[in-house]
Amino acid sequence: MEALTTWQTALLAVYCGIVAFLSLFGFHRWFILRVYYRYRHQSPQPQGHFESLPGVTVQLPIFNEYHVVERLLEAVGRIDWPLDRLEIQVLDDSTDETQARALAAVSRLQARGVCAHYIHRADRTGYKAGALEAGLKQAQHDFIFILDADFVPPANVLHQSMHHFTDAGIGMVQMRWGHMNRHFSVLTRIQSIFLDGHLVIEHTARNRSGRFFNFNGTAGIWRRQAIIDAGGWQHDTLTEDLDLSFRAQLAGWRFLYLPHVVVPAELPVEINAFKSQQHRWTKGAVQTAKKILPRVWRAHLPMKVKVEATFHLAANSCYILMLVMALLMLPVLDIRKMMAWEHRMFLIDLPLFSMATMAISGYYMVSQRELYADWKSALKYLPLLMAIGISLCVNNARAVVEGLLGYTTGFHRTPKYGVDAQGRPGGKYAGAKTLVALAELSMAVYFGFVIVRAVEVGLYFGIPFLLLFHIGFLYTGLLSSLQPWLMDLRLRRSARAAAA
Repeated sequence: MEALTTWQTALLAVYCGIVAFLSLFGFHRWFILRVYYRYRHQSPQPQGHFESLPGVTVQLPIFNEYHVVERLLEAVGRIDWPLDRLEIQVLDDSTDETQARALAAVSRLQARGVCAHYIHRADRTGYKAGALEAGLKQAQHDFIFILDADFVPPANVLHQSMHHFTDAGIGMVQMRWGHMNRHFSVLTRIQSIFLDGHLVIEHTARNRSGRFFNFNGTAGIWRRQAIIDAGGWQHDTLTEDLDLSFRAQLAGWRFLYLPHVVVPAELPVEINAFKSQQHRWTKGAVQTAKKILPRVWRAHLPMKVKVEATFHLAANSCYILMLVMALLMLPVLDIRKMMAWEHRMFLIDLPLFSMATMAISGYYMVSQRELYADWKSALKYLPLLMAIGISLCVNNARAVVEGLLGYTTGFHRTPKYGVDAQGRPGGKYAGAKTLVALAELSMAVYFGFVIVRAVEVGLYFGIPFLLLFHIGFLYTGLLSSLQPWLMDLRLRRSARAAAA
């Protein structure tokens, strides 16, 4: 190995430090997978059954949900529960025609004898958290079932879940999200695999091993007292659900995850909507980490709970490191060519292979095998899944920086399109377009040069890994730039055809 200059040594040290840190989180996935296999057959059973069914308030926080609000209220109106013990609150902060649709749907429910209330706020103070808090003050019952606008609950959802509250220590029961439009496009297929890894592997492993896990903001039932004991809904983070979850568990309440109870939902069909959602989740998680982690480490909790909470809340820091690692690829290539092959293998290639390929592919494939008979069909999506996961580092690194610096932004809802049985999305809303797409395309061009340089210096082993970066940034950047235009073109064609 040739002697390295001081700056080359420093650069390599930074690069290897990032690889080591990212590998730590990669191997954490292996650990969670191991915990999942240890506990996956310990299905939760209710401690008893209510002799007299308790009252449930269903809260539906909505904001400009023109395409899906009627579908939501029709599904909620079919929930099988005694009418005298069921209340529906439509918490509508909308500023568009959604208000009229929601009011009409509520009127139809009322005409059928359903206790339904339409609550409209003049301002959006606190956004979703503020709406939920306002609704809680007026709620009639002690159990609160929260559903976002893009969810369609099955009629028996309460009978499947409520009896677990016969255990007086249970403060929240979370159900698993299903995916109504899983096969709509490559993008929705990738999203479903991402979410299944979280909902099947992480939630099950954390909950059944006695570690903290979180309410997902929807498709969950809260005991009202747990919300109160935790300090109520607070809106100083963009992930009010994650924040309240940790505060409630720190207050001594136990949570329960029911993966066998599935509540279908609609995945974002437009990539800018998906990226907006990812940005909000990432920034909110960073805000929650700053707020909650010091409390977790001061609390009298088992070490396994504290360590897992740290991995859970600090995981988004990987996006910044991944972006820095990507930017260092080109200068590090020239350093790598000076290293003996065995040094490259054990310092860089092997950790990255374990972290980025084996850990991720194993993690997500297990979730697919657990859920779907056609799970092998997901194998072909693995390279693109990893590429998209990498490409999100630009979008999500921005969210991490904003969260760390305390930069305040509003709550940007994820547009829902009301994809129908024929796969036709509504077109009233669109995800916000930002300069992030330009940065992603620039990164794609940059990795084109990196790949060419890798060929020139003969580092062929790393080219497949570099291709993941190039393809991911190219796919995400192009789709972010072109998809809004393509969707608008399709909608205008549909409108012209309908007029003819």
